[in-house]
Amino acid sequence: MECAARGFGTRCVGPPTRRCGNCGAVAYCSVSHQSSHWRYHKEECERLEEQMRRVDKLNEFPFTFTEEATIQISQKEVSRCSFLTKRDLHHTGMWMFECKCVSSSYDRFKNEGWHLPSSSCPCLGPLSPVTSQLCSWKDYYVWRKIPLDSPVALLLHWPLTVYHAIQAVGIGNLTPRISNELCVHYLGPQKELGQLGVFAELEALFPGLRIRLQLVGPDVPQHMDGEIISLSGYAPCMEEDCDCKCSNEILKLSNKSDVSLQLYRGFYHDRYIDIAKDSPPPHIVIAPNAGIAAYPSWLPTIELIKEMKVPAVFSDYCEEACHLAACCIRTITGQPLSLPIGLNPFRQPMTVEESSLFIPCYSNCFIFAM
Repeated sequence: MECAARGFGTRCVGPPTRRCGNCGAVAYCSVSHQSSHWRYHKEECERLEEQMRRVDKLNEFPFTFTEEATIQISQKEVSRCSFLTKRDLHHTGMWMFECKCVSSSYDRFKNEGWHLPSSSCPCLGPLSPVTSQLCSWKDYYVWRKIPLDSPVALLLHWPLTVYHAIQAVGIGNLTPRISNELCVHYLGPQKELGQLGVFAELEALFPGLRIRLQLVGPDVPQHMDGEIISLSGYAPCMEEDCDCKCSNEILKLSNKSDVSLQLYRGFYHDRYIDIAKDSPPPHIVIAPNAGIAAYPSWLPTIELIKEMKVPAVFSDYCEEACHLAACCIRTITGQPLSLPIGLNPFRQPMTVEESSLFIPCYSNCFIFAM
C-alpha cells in the first residue's frame, strides 16, 4: 500500500496511515497530502465507496483455503510464498511464477506438470463432457471430480477465464461461425508464458473443437517468437504410475493436437499482419489483466480491434481499473461497452499481495467487452 498522493507533489513523509473517511479505499501519509490530492480523488471517491461495499463478494470462494488465500494474505498474516511452501509447491514447475521471489524467466516450454497427486488435479480428460454451462469454481471442481482443498484454480484461472469470456459474449454469436476450430487471439501474456500447460484444459472445456490460441505480447521472449506448441494431452500429475504418463506427451512441434499455441513477440497492432498470414481471422480477442488506462500502447490496438469487428473481452485486477478502461474505450471508439463490467466467477482465488487500494485485487477479477 502506498500514499495515494505519491508523485503528485511533495515527497511522502511516512507510511500511508490516514484512510479517506468517505470511501476508505485509499490512504495518505499526511493531512497535507490528503488535502492536496482531494481535487483528483473527489471524482473517484463515491465510485470507490460503492466498490468497497462489495468487498465481501470479491472474497467469496468455495475452497477450504479461501480465508488463507484472501483475508490472511491481505492482512499480511500469510504470503504467497508461505502458501505455496505449505503445499510443497514453492519454486516448483508452473507454480514458481506465482510469487515474486523468482524472476520471471521463460525458457523453452517444458512438460512441468502439476506436482500434485492425480486426485487433486485434472491430469486426464473428464469422466463426462460438459452438459451445462459452468458458472462457478464449485461447478468446475464438481465436474472434474477435484476436491476443494486443491489449489489448481490458482493456475486454471487462465483457461477458465477464456472459457467464461467466450460464454459471456455467446459462442453462437462469434463471427465467422465456428465449424470445428475456435481461433482466439490472446493479448499480453506474462506469467502464463511459464504456465502454458494449463491451456490444455481448453480441450475439456470445448469438446469436439480444435483450439488455436495465438499469444501476442512484448513479454514473449525473442527466442520463442513464432514458436508453435502443440498440447496433445493434459498437464500430468506427480504419480509415476498414473495413466496420464502414457497419454500425455505435451510438447510436440506439430499442429495436429486439439489445442495449439503460437507465440508472437510485440504489440498486437504491430504483429497482426504477420499473424493473419499464419492463421484465419480470430473468432474472439481476449486480453487478461489488460491495464488499458495505464498503457498508451493500447490506443492503436483498440483502433485495430474496432476495424476487425470481432468481439474483444478484457479483464483486470479490480473494478476501478475496468471503469477507467471503459472510459478509454468509449473515447477511442465512440461506443459503449458491448458487455458491461462484471465479476469473473473464475478469477484467481488468491489476492494480489501489493495493491494501491484497500479493495482486494485478483488476477482476472472483472471482465468487460467491446
